[in-house]
Amino acid sequence: MLFLGNDWAEAHHDIELQDEHGKVLARRRLPEGVVGLAQLHAVIADQLGDDDEPEAVLVGIETDRGPWVQALIATGYVVYAINPLQVARYRERHATSGAKSDPGDAHVLAEIVRTDRAHHRPVSGDSEQAEVVKTIARTHQSLIWSRQRQSNQLRSMLREFYPAALAAFGEDLAGRDALAVLAIAPTPSAGRALTPARVKAVLHKAGRQRNLDATAVRIVEALRSDQLGLTGALTAAYGASVRSLVAVISAMVEQVSVLETEVNRCFGQHPDAEIITSQPGLGVILGARVLAEFGDATDRYADAKARRNYAGTSPVTKASGTRRVVLARYTRNRRLADALHLQAFAALNASPGARAFYDSHRGRGATHNQALRALSNRLVGILDGCLRHRTPYNEATAWAHRTPLAA
Repeated sequence: MLFLGNDWAEAHHDIELQDEHGKVLARRRLPEGVVGLAQLHAVIADQLGDDDEPEAVLVGIETDRGPWVQALIATGYVVYAINPLQVARYRERHATSGAKSDPGDAHVLAEIVRTDRAHHRPVSGDSEQAEVVKTIARTHQSLIWSRQRQSNQLRSMLREFYPAALAAFGEDLAGRDALAVLAIAPTPSAGRALTPARVKAVLHKAGRQRNLDATAVRIVEALRSDQLGLTGALTAAYGASVRSLVAVISAMVEQVSVLETEVNRCFGQHPDAEIITSQPGLGVILGARVLAEFGDATDRYADAKARRNYAGTSPVTKASGTRRVVLARYTRNRRLADALHLQAFAALNASPGARAFYDSHRGRGATHNQALRALSNRLVGILDGCLRHRTPYNEATAWAHRTPLAA
């Protein structure tokens, strides 16, 4: 068997190839892309016997995605994705000076897969459709986060010179009403000049169908309310900034809608979609995010506990001597954690069993977030069982071992 440590960077890869006894067979710095991959195959081929299979090559690398990793898996190599934090801890076994280098990390990765691979899991290849869903769902979520950051920036700016706009629209600055009105009235003077008829026309054009008259009157009254002002030149500068931010947020809102349609289409084509959306609290968008982050490789998680650990919903116990503390697992996949938290919250109204489970934890003194984490942990276990047995969620089966549910 051969053991390859692959420290990757944006433009190159440092590799170290070892045999079963830890003897270094090759060290190279390879370019990213097709040329580098061809050179890597050549280095490995020089050391493999004529009858050896690609499965005899074990690769340690600090990522589980990207074209380079997919190419290694497609070749038949066994790839271990090692968490960078774990690599840093292993590095301290070889040097306590704190020194770090890319060739040194390649050596550490090769040592990990040679001596300690039993404590790590090989990368399981997801289906192409799951990769498609992951790409679209992540982009959709990232764009929503970016839109929120821009909205927060807009709110901070309005608070400084245009508080009447915040009174008119509250926190919904990415909503169609706020964007439509701020586009034509980015300054206090422009806002005070608006009439209910003008605002009504703008809201109708933006897509509002109901309560046009009442909403227009409420917005005009808020924009005409008394507020402290700034000098004309400074107000004009703020107005230009608001106009630009509104244009950026409007484009983001449009593209979020476009990507939402794509998420619906791509996720609906996956064979696990029906099982995932049968879970309480999981619709198409959250379901797509859950599929994207969990993946669909059937051998990735040994059991429900492994899936919970990856999700970060299971707690961490720290015990030393007479001291024992149970803590939330905060080192986790942020995207998956966000989706599962939203699922647990939505499940409170969608599932009597979930509600009873949550109330039980609250009754024992758990905080809202602690009870939600416990519920999320339980829901991940239910999802794992449904996927393993290829059966949709069933309320009675999921909570049969709990106390009888109220009618």
